[in-house]
Amino acid sequence: MKDFIYNALPSRVIFGSGTLSRVPDELNRLGCSKALILSTEGQAQKARDLQDLLGNKAVGIYTKALMHTPTNVTEDACKVVETLGADCLISIGGGSAVGLAKAIAFRTDLPQIIIPTTYSGSEATPILGQTEHGMKTTQRSMKVLPEVIIYDVSLTLTLSPRITVASGINALAHAVEALYSKDANPITDTLALQGLASIAKALPILASDPASLDARSDALYGAWACASCLGVVGMGLHHKLCHTLGGTFGLPHAETHTVILPHAIAYNTPYAEDAMSKVAEALGVSDAAQGVYELAKGLGAPYSLKELGMKEDDLERAADIAAKSPYPNPAPLVKERLLVLLKNAFEGLPPGSV
Repeated sequence: MKDFIYNALPSRVIFGSGTLSRVPDELNRLGCSKALILSTEGQAQKARDLQDLLGNKAVGIYTKALMHTPTNVTEDACKVVETLGADCLISIGGGSAVGLAKAIAFRTDLPQIIIPTTYSGSEATPILGQTEHGMKTTQRSMKVLPEVIIYDVSLTLTLSPRITVASGINALAHAVEALYSKDANPITDTLALQGLASIAKALPILASDPASLDARSDALYGAWACASCLGVVGMGLHHKLCHTLGGTFGLPHAETHTVILPHAIAYNTPYAEDAMSKVAEALGVSDAAQGVYELAKGLGAPYSLKELGMKEDDLERAADIAAKSPYPNPAPLVKERLLVLLKNAFEGLPPGSV
């Protein structure tokens, strides 16, 4: 056994079906009574239902959360927090709602209860990603780690098959990069492999039977396991590229992860062969990059940047941004090779060594 350091994160996790009903008790446990509920406009009805559940312990709802957490939205939401005198944040939804709660918590230190409805995984990490002036940046702070995460499997039943697959592969990316991280350790390795296997098992079932409660449970557990890895180890090329494509070029979060992941795996495989062998075994395939590509394409997920709205003329700028900021990664970051990776992803070509 090699020497390692593992820092456990102190979030409380409640997992099950119908667990939304636990929110009032968790609010009491935190000693809070003036919750502001956060969501996107698309999840506004869930926010209103939660407000009804909480009664006078909810001081209002804010439904303007947006993808990639733009700072101007956060500043507006902070004004609402101050006006209403909120003493707690409750977000319900995917990564956009979670990101807004974390951004507000970073500025106010208010406690958070997070109720995820997708597999994005941000709720399990002390990482805040924000977009300002067309650039997405990330930072780690324990101020943004939610105090409570409530996973209610029943809330994921309405996810469309397309979003289910994209969100699930987004979760896979956390585990893949954790396995080759410089901070990798036996604990996160175990969680990563469990998460990969759970999601790979669930996605083909959910693509044809979105109402399968067992498969939804496997997928949500897998998303938590993968995200728990993201919370304690550093990420590499894949996440850097996705933050660039999302924050600077406005591409959708989960879908961008889905397109980029097989190409990032292929780029890093010659320098992380042991990690990629473990990924392939967990997914039940012979080649990790090709396996992820075929999983996404075969289940109807997007597999090219072109179909996400990326412009070919912007690929070189994206490669330049990704190469300029140094960060740990198994393979050297060479702009010319990154540009080939992005061109392959733009066209939706099968992943190959670049």
